[in-house]
Amino acid sequence: MLMRTIETEAAWAAFERRDRTWDGRVIGAVKTTGIYCKPSCPARRPKQENVEFFLDGESARSAGYRPCLRCKPDEVGRDREAVARAVQIIEAAEEPPLLADLAAAVGYAEHHFQRIFTRDMGVSPAAYARAIRARRAMHHLQEDKSVTEAIYDAGYQAPSRFYADAKERLGMTPSAWRDGGRGVTIRYVTANSPLGPMLIAATDKGICRMTFKEDERALRNRFPNADIRPDDGTISPWVEQALAQIDHPSAHDLPIDVRGTAFQEKVWQELRKIPLGETRSYADVARAIGEPDAMRAVGTANGSNPVAVLVPCHRVIRSDGTLGGYGGGLPNKRKLLEAEGASWKEQGQLL
Repeated sequence: MLMRTIETEAAWAAFERRDRTWDGRVIGAVKTTGIYCKPSCPARRPKQENVEFFLDGESARSAGYRPCLRCKPDEVGRDREAVARAVQIIEAAEEPPLLADLAAAVGYAEHHFQRIFTRDMGVSPAAYARAIRARRAMHHLQEDKSVTEAIYDAGYQAPSRFYADAKERLGMTPSAWRDGGRGVTIRYVTANSPLGPMLIAATDKGICRMTFKEDERALRNRFPNADIRPDDGTISPWVEQALAQIDHPSAHDLPIDVRGTAFQEKVWQELRKIPLGETRSYADVARAIGEPDAMRAVGTANGSNPVAVLVPCHRVIRSDGTLGGYGGGLPNKRKLLEAEGASWKEQGQLL
């Protein structure tokens, strides 16, 4: 795994703006008080020259600091471990677990766990469980099973529940999904972004394409039976927020309406878990999804990501710490990682 380093100025800027997205990524320790905090701590800020930074609480404690009783910085790691364990439970369950059972399994109160899960994953535990079940159904549909077979094989007790979940997640019925988007309206724009021209397209449920080097023709080839039309302003708020993620990356809740094979969706979901400012290798991702020997397949799924930036495939680099490839070109990959404060190796040097 790539050794993480601390960009001091970026870390200080995160502390100054109390940026919650940096919680768990860096610790700020105050020399005059002997206390360390997470970036979002509401306490008054000390002078910059009195602060030193560490990668985690353990490192700060080893240097003689003690945790802040106000922001409780050590709980960030515990929260993320609980969310990761809950994701494992949800994905292994035949039916969506109750929030009470899920919270009890990871040792949290229901309301608190609901909040931290939604904060880290972007959706509630119930919504995540519905997406997992719908993904299983899509996998069965890809195997050319009938819709009814797919419904019951995915663990649904009745077709009505599946159709409700599928419409919420996919924006189309299962038969339309299998039929090139028939009956679905897709609006698109070609935007001038800091990374160059980008095609951004969306259904009524969320962004379905955000790609480089594509145009209307490519979109029509991908969804031959959909009603594809230039945007009339309907998706403008999503487009603006998506483009803002390039220069000013942050945690976001933009709706995404994408679909792929079961394996691809598993990889894409894992990519969305990579914290802002961090990177993972293809091997890291393969291990995280329980497929340690599937590094090449992970690379292929990574390259097939239909929603650049929002599903952060740019955060995946080679095991030796170098950038590797990127569909939008290496200059754009560098620009995205630089905006997020990430580090990588290039030409033998750590940037």
